[in-house]
Amino acid sequence: MFSPRIDRMEESLTIAMTQKARELKEAGREVLSFSAGEPDFDTPRAVKEAAIAAIEAGFGKYTAVAGIPELLEAIAGKLKRENNLSYPTKNIVVSNGAKHSLFNLFAVLLSRGNEVVIPAPTWVSYPEMVRYHGGEPVFVQTKESNGFKMTPEQLEAAITPKTHIVMLNSPSNPTGAVYTREEYAALGKVLEGTDILVFSDEMYEKLVYDVTFTALASVSEDLYHRTITINGLSKSVAMTGWRMGYFATADATIAAAVNKLQSQMTSNVCSIVQKASLPALDGSVDEEVEQMRRIFQKRRDLAAHLINQIEGLHVVKPDGAFYLYVNCQAVEPDSMKFALSLLEQMGVAVVPGCGFEMEGYVRLSFATSEDVIERGIEKMAQFVKGYKK
Repeated sequence: MFSPRIDRMEESLTIAMTQKARELKEAGREVLSFSAGEPDFDTPRAVKEAAIAAIEAGFGKYTAVAGIPELLEAIAGKLKRENNLSYPTKNIVVSNGAKHSLFNLFAVLLSRGNEVVIPAPTWVSYPEMVRYHGGEPVFVQTKESNGFKMTPEQLEAAITPKTHIVMLNSPSNPTGAVYTREEYAALGKVLEGTDILVFSDEMYEKLVYDVTFTALASVSEDLYHRTITINGLSKSVAMTGWRMGYFATADATIAAAVNKLQSQMTSNVCSIVQKASLPALDGSVDEEVEQMRRIFQKRRDLAAHLINQIEGLHVVKPDGAFYLYVNCQAVEPDSMKFALSLLEQMGVAVVPGCGFEMEGYVRLSFATSEDVIERGIEKMAQFVKGYKK
C-alpha cells in the first residue's frame, strides 16, 4: 500500500518524546521537559510589527517561489555582512524552514546509492531524509574526548567512490560542538580534488559561547564552491513556528533545480512571514538576539554544573546551541530505557541518544527556565541515585 520510500524513514524521536511528555501533562502529571529544540523566548517585537504591517497592507498574495526580492536581498546582505560570503540573489532560495531546504536539496542532488557522510551524533532528520531519497547515510562516530567533532582522518576513511555529500552541522544538534576555522580548513583539504558537495547547517550560528562562529564556505575558495549553506530564523530569532529557512549556493543551477521542485510542491513561503523576516535579517533585532544568547549561556553553565555533580553522569560543556549531550553509560547504557524510565518515574523528559546515532547518551535542552533546570536536574539526581539496572 505504501511507497517503499516512506518505509525507509523512521519517525522523529525528538518529536515522539515531546509528544509523550505532552500526553503525560494532559493526563495530569507534572512534566519537566528538556526534550524540545525550541527557544522559550517570544519572537521579537519588530518581527511581529512587520507581520502586522504586511497583513494591514494586504500583502497576502502569491510571491515568487524563491522569495520576494527584498527578502533575498536581505539574506544576501546578512551573509555578506556577518559571514563574509557573497551570493547573487538568484543563488538563494527561501523555504518553509531549514528542514524544508534540506529536504529539497537532497531531493534534487541525491541519486539512488549515493552516500552521504554524516558525523555522529547527528540531528535525527539528516539520515532519514537521505534514506527517503534513496541515498545511504555513512556515519562517522566522533569521540567525546575530541569534542564530538569529525577529524580529517575520519573523513578521509569514510569517503568512497559513492560519496556525494558530506553533512556538517556547527553549532551541532545534539552536542553543541563548534568547529574552528582551522578544523574546517583541515577537513576541506581532504575534499580538494573531489566533486563532493558539503551541506553546512548553520542554524545555531548566533548561539555560541566563549568561541567564534565560522561559516564553512568562508574558509577557502574551494569550500565556497562546494558548500551549500543552510540557515533560518527558528533558533536564533525564536521564530520556530513561522517556518522560514533558506540556503545559498555558489552554483546557480542547484538553486534553479530547487526552485523548480518547490514550484510544484509548496510554491512560496507564506508572504506575511517573508515580510516579517526582514527585520530579523537586517540587524534590527540584534540586541534582543544577544540578550537571548547571554541567557542561554547562563543556563548552559548552570545545567552543566548541576549535571556534573551527579555521580554516574557527566557532560562536556558545549560551545554552542542549547543542548547538553549527557553521558549516562555508567548508569544505564541503553539510552531509550534511561529516558523512558526517567520520564515515567520522575516526570522528566529528555531525548535518548540512540535517536542521534550514538548510544549511551541523552540530550537535554536548556531552552527553559532556570527553575525548571534546577528542579528537573534534581529529579534526575534522585532517579540516578535509586536506579537499578
